[in-house]
Amino acid sequence: MTHGAATNGAAVEAIDLVKHFGDTLAVDGVSFTIPEGGVLGLLGPNGAGKTTIVRMLSTLSVPTSGTGRVSGHDILKEPEAVRRSMGLTGQVATVDELLTGRENIRLIGRLYGLPMTYIREAADSLLERFALTDAADRIAKTYSGGMRRRLDLAVSLVATPPVLFLDEPTTGLDPRSRADLWEVLRGLVRDGTTLLLTTQYLEEADQLADQIVVIDKGRVIASGTPTDLKREAGRASVDLTVTHAADVPRAEVLLRTCSSEVFVDEPNRRLTAPADGLVDMTRIADRLRESGIEVDDLGLKRPSLDDVFLHLTGHRAEETDETELDETVAEEVAQ
Repeated sequence: MTHGAATNGAAVEAIDLVKHFGDTLAVDGVSFTIPEGGVLGLLGPNGAGKTTIVRMLSTLSVPTSGTGRVSGHDILKEPEAVRRSMGLTGQVATVDELLTGRENIRLIGRLYGLPMTYIREAADSLLERFALTDAADRIAKTYSGGMRRRLDLAVSLVATPPVLFLDEPTTGLDPRSRADLWEVLRGLVRDGTTLLLTTQYLEEADQLADQIVVIDKGRVIASGTPTDLKREAGRASVDLTVTHAADVPRAEVLLRTCSSEVFVDEPNRRLTAPADGLVDMTRIADRLRESGIEVDDLGLKRPSLDDVFLHLTGHRAEETDETELDETVAEEVAQ
């Protein structure tokens, strides 16, 4: 299919987006840019406004003010061109559970008006790419959660869109399925697809995103690379549990050679000290081995989503009272 060219190398632009639901301000002046082939993680707790932003950029919702561009097309002036330039995978898989995986892909291809020869070839290719070939002719109702998400993603790529919006694509998946889906998304990026990914998980954004925009209560409160944000939230720390209580004082002295701040939990034989990543942890591990101090556990702890939000907003992610309303429900309430 033919897609419009992005302006100035920008695949997606949000330009001062605002959205009201009655008296509720769901999105408050959000702006960001994603370059072609880039991955932006839109990070925030439930109710932050992430889904509403995706709905506006994908033309499913009209902004109260502001606008956006997808592949150079204005979301207000050229909505049809925007839809031809993007794919969307929502929070819940939208595949037809009574159709097979192959039939789901072919159905969407027909709805796009694509040639049947292309649809058949695309279905085979996508099923193979998403490791669904063996289950291609089983009805989707029999698929696991991870398989349904992969099928949902495959369906969104039938028309080979240059831009893909992913609204919390791994919510509800087990760790293995999440890791598998991450690998699929990395493959899309290697092939040049631009991704806008919404997520509550710093780890997910860290794994996939070049840039992160942190949203809270409809506003951008921080942006930068994953490394930038984790630095803002605080340094990593080394957590150490020694085997013998008598070794706690020796371990403390050893840690103080790497950091001036050492926190000691003597009853649990646990010590914690700020660290600069794996280099410090490796150095500490070597010194513990040289000193003969036995340990039950040694690990590197990095800032979490809660650490980022606590630093930026003064509250933890799970403490938010906001609930992101489905737009239809919100508009009914507003009336």
